[in-house]
Amino acid sequence: MANTDLMSIPGQVDPVPVARDITPRADGRLDLMGLARTRIRELFAEAGLDEKQAKLRSKQVYHWIYHRGAAEFAEMTDISKTMRPWLTERFVVARPEVVEAQHSTDGTRKWLLRTPDGHDFEMVFIPDADRGTLCVSSQVGCTLNCRFCHTGTMRLVRNLTPGEIVGQVMLARDALGEWPKGRMDGLDAGENSDQYNADGRLLTNIVMMGMGEPLYNFDNVRDALSLVMDGEGLALSKRRITLSTSGVVPMMQRCGEEIGVNLAVSLHAVNKEIRDEIVPLNKKYGIEELLQACADYPGASNARRITFEYVMLKGKNDSDEDAHELVRLLKKFDLPAKVNLIPFNPWPGANYECSDPDRIRSFSNIIFESGISGPVRTPRGRDIDAACGQLKTAAEKKSRAELDREAAAQSDASA
Repeated sequence: MANTDLMSIPGQVDPVPVARDITPRADGRLDLMGLARTRIRELFAEAGLDEKQAKLRSKQVYHWIYHRGAAEFAEMTDISKTMRPWLTERFVVARPEVVEAQHSTDGTRKWLLRTPDGHDFEMVFIPDADRGTLCVSSQVGCTLNCRFCHTGTMRLVRNLTPGEIVGQVMLARDALGEWPKGRMDGLDAGENSDQYNADGRLLTNIVMMGMGEPLYNFDNVRDALSLVMDGEGLALSKRRITLSTSGVVPMMQRCGEEIGVNLAVSLHAVNKEIRDEIVPLNKKYGIEELLQACADYPGASNARRITFEYVMLKGKNDSDEDAHELVRLLKKFDLPAKVNLIPFNPWPGANYECSDPDRIRSFSNIIFESGISGPVRTPRGRDIDAACGQLKTAAEKKSRAELDREAAAQSDASA
């Protein structure tokens, strides 16, 4: 098999996915996180259980992992005491390692996570009055090189496995205490454990809008989201999940058929010259081809509109003429659409500036006046580089001692 630990691939070439569903561990145990019940049963049988035992234990373990949030076999009380050490010796239920956790002044939370083979990626939780949205990553780095996006300046290292994708949801539920048995590890000092329960969760929505292009890691994203949507698993409705793509046209139909979640498209420009510059994938799949794929997306309707993301770049894509052309294109393809206008979030070395507030307002008004929703997204988490387009893991990996010192200094400063 080719070495896929490092894939350095230009943005116009489809990357080859990593051919594995489990990241190897130094201790040799197999990580069950992200695996379907049938796959867990196969592994149990390969480890020596007979067919009946493998089927029973896989059902029990699956329930404990995805419904109860158990991270240790010792917690699985309906499995015999003699069986639990056998499982512990061969298997593990792992979360991604938390390297660093940051809190924004607006309540946004960002985690820097690390895979068992030492690669870093990020996830973000955004609380609102009526919802809590988890922004999930699908790759370590990205291959698309979108010019306005900080993640796009990273090289693509590898795809995340289903376990590393689902593990982000599990970590968020750990931190928010949203498992049926009540608040678990991750409780912040001073929080009241009575304020959350399984029927009133803070984590209500998931967006595949973190690091990477989800449709370039299609199989792993599909398998991970199937666990998230499984009524016997994490049980989150597909209507509360949105997958964002920069326009990988050949995979969009499959996304609608095999995953069935809401679709968001990173459009960001209305003519070839500008979109070629800021979203290089446009050189492979042009605007009209992309919009036709949106029109053909299974399940799209006025009740389930496609969201078009449009970052506002000063003097680049923010004129009234651009707004009118955007409306014309959406109406030409008769798309059930909503346009999210995103003020550009700055990052070191960026070649763009955010459009002026009056310019954004004028752009939004033109869209609304055409009968299409065009809200302006409020930037969240800018102070911790957690806003849209700002995710990028630091090249320097901090030691645990350094992180502990930083946490202590932050605690002293806020005391």
